Amino acid sequence: MITNHLKIAWRTMLKRKAFSSINIFGLAIGLAIFTLITLFVLDELSYDRFHENASRIYRINTNIKVNGTGFNDRSTPAPMSSVLLSDFPQVEKAVRVYGGGDMLVKKGDETLVENDVFFADSTLFSVFTIPMLVGNPRTALSGTNSMVISATIAKKYFNSLDVLGKSLQVDNGTNYTITGVIEDIRAQSHFHFSFIRSMGGEQASRSDFWLSNSFNTYVLLRDGVDQATLDSYLKQTAQKYAEPQLMEAAKTTIAELEKKGDYFRYSSIPLTDIHLKSELSELEPAGNIQYVYISAIIGLIILIIACINFMNLSTAQSAGRAKEVGVRKVIGSGRQNLVRQFLTESLLTAVVAFVISGFLAAGLLPLLNKLAGKEIILLDWSHLWLLPALLGVALICGLLAGAYPAFVLSAFDPVQILKGKFVLNIKGYKLRNALVVFQFTTAIILITGTLVIYSQLNYIRSKDLGYNREQVLVLQNARALGGHLETFKNEILNLPGVIAGSVTNNLPTTTANDWNKNAYSANAAMSASEIQTLVDWSADADYIPALQIKMLKGRNFSKDMATDSTAVIINETAVRLFGFKDPLNEKLYDFDSGSGTQTQYHIVGVVKDFNAGSLRNVTEPLLIRNVKTGGRLILRVKSNDIAQLIAQIRDRYRSFEGMSSQPFRYSFLDEDFDNLYHGEQRTGGMFITFAALAIFIACLGLFGLASYSAEQRTKEIGIRKVLGASVNGIIGLLSRDFIALVGIAIVLAVPVSWWAMNQWLNNFAYRIEIDWLVFVISGLTAVAIALFAVSFKAITAALANPVKSLRSE
Repeated sequence: MITNHLKIAWRTMLKRKAFSSINIFGLAIGLAIFTLITLFVLDELSYDRFHENASRIYRINTNIKVNGTGFNDRSTPAPMSSVLLSDFPQVEKAVRVYGGGDMLVKKGDETLVENDVFFADSTLFSVFTIPMLVGNPRTALSGTNSMVISATIAKKYFNSLDVLGKSLQVDNGTNYTITGVIEDIRAQSHFHFSFIRSMGGEQASRSDFWLSNSFNTYVLLRDGVDQATLDSYLKQTAQKYAEPQLMEAAKTTIAELEKKGDYFRYSSIPLTDIHLKSELSELEPAGNIQYVYISAIIGLIILIIACINFMNLSTAQSAGRAKEVGVRKVIGSGRQNLVRQFLTESLLTAVVAFVISGFLAAGLLPLLNKLAGKEIILLDWSHLWLLPALLGVALICGLLAGAYPAFVLSAFDPVQILKGKFVLNIKGYKLRNALVVFQFTTAIILITGTLVIYSQLNYIRSKDLGYNREQVLVLQNARALGGHLETFKNEILNLPGVIAGSVTNNLPTTTANDWNKNAYSANAAMSASEIQTLVDWSADADYIPALQIKMLKGRNFSKDMATDSTAVIINETAVRLFGFKDPLNEKLYDFDSGSGTQTQYHIVGVVKDFNAGSLRNVTEPLLIRNVKTGGRLILRVKSNDIAQLIAQIRDRYRSFEGMSSQPFRYSFLDEDFDNLYHGEQRTGGMFITFAALAIFIACLGLFGLASYSAEQRTKEIGIRKVLGASVNGIIGLLSRDFIALVGIAIVLAVPVSWWAMNQWLNNFAYRIEIDWLVFVISGLTAVAIALFAVSFKAITAALANPVKSLRSE
């Protein structure tokens, strides 16, 4: 019996190839997209969970606010880890990680630039689960110049994992002995180590200064110790160790700060929350838990839309089989047999859709990885549960879709069916209409979201930032020139096509976490009520002209004035912060508690506020000190042959002694600026892709309902045509109801999308206001798409010969 049902189901599917293909393909797309989004969500939620003790590992953050200015930092003072271990036995292990930048590594006669370079304490491998392939994890980082490398690096430099005792020369001089090789850290980690240098050789690691933060500190708590307990320890630590130095530098206590609404504290964040829930600038681009939730909801909605369409199309198809049911019942087929037949057909269709969805998911996975910047694989042992889950979803859809013909049609009187009295009106199906409204409401929200995201990104690209980022070449490895840097800069400035150049450590395209921030006061006493936290940059006298930053008052640094060694330039925000009426020649003071020295600076100029970093943040008070050395050389260029100019600069760079093997690294400032918004660009790409798929699947649903409506109103259309109705009139008749449903969807989608996108835009300090045209465009797009989806069936019905539809009458 089962075999017979399957044969009939297969023949029925082949008989209506076009209809079956649309039905199967629609469900397959929904299942495939749901699969991919589920994999994306699982990947985001799995960050750092591969560590055996992940639930007990926390990172310590620093939060400081004085007189309304301050910072939140993922780093802590050097002594934090040792103090927590000595004072609180509930802290089982602690480790400091420092760095995260790049390093020069010598390979034969060539010098390469390597990324993901860190310093770490010897306890690194007892806190984190990082399998060591070669070496002893307990002692690997104990030596002064010892280094642990990843398996990829070992193969790159030695073509082997047997590297213990071998050495690498780094940063043009220091030799490190390799004491271990680790597995490449999984992609789902908020940090990735290629080189881990021992912390023992770093003088700063032995500092007892609590007012400087340079080390990422992680702690492993003992079983049963919660985060609230750890935070109470951190409060005690701040009061016992940091407060005395705070008193010395700012003449205030933590309690006095808190009375004014300020604070000086340390906080913790669970390791597993860093990737998605941290609000700080992380070592690597972080995710966003809100985007994960949104992606999960969109994936579920697309699956629901696909299932709705599958049921709608199956129902529309079954309505045309009423006479078949009547004939079957007349010749003796029982109701149970009919139920099994219809359910078998629907389940077979669902299973075929499930199989096809697997191939679609495999084909679309590279697109998802490109949009999300990931390396997700489809067949992962940890995700095998997805296969039966998705098959279960497909089978449930099949059961629901087959339930209508199985239990409704099979219950009708065959005599009534064969007399043609089986008539159903689509207007009576309020649930169907509600589902169509739901589909298009979702699609319109996605369209609106896409338009708003791209409008905001376009606003960011076109906004006047206060500096000119166009045609600015940035040489990254300028520090390697050492004493030749100034000579090299002057030679480059003489090249045709080079307009200006400056040596600096700071660029306006770096993130806030890369900026140095220091406390300054307009009073030498540096009392707590007068201290302000400023972004502290260093650059030479050519920096402001090179970036075309506007000078509002005073002058730029002068190369001819010896007193300018202590000159500073501040921005408008800093002027307002200190309340200077005339900032020129005002004094600013800082204090180095480590050395016990105070430095006096004098203000020589004020620049117009310019937007440094991301436009998510407001312009911060900024101070630029006059320093002639730095790690970067910025060059404003103007040439019809940029490639040739870069080649000339590279040749000059390598012409200096010892520079022939040095890497020549450069970027353009406008490209660096675009990199600040990779997250938004990826979100925009995913939104437009999801919107297109949701619209496509919704169109299949409309096509199904249009087909159903046309079949149920065949005789009505025939009569109308016989009585003189035009083709346009018939098309309007069949389209009117669906356009009304889309209109309802527009009314529902507008307030929801307005609220949702305003919430997203609130993440930016500088943002667009949502224009009403966005909703008009979204609505008209939805209407046009609906008309396109319905028009094919409407035109077919309107052009049909009325004689055929009225023949039985």
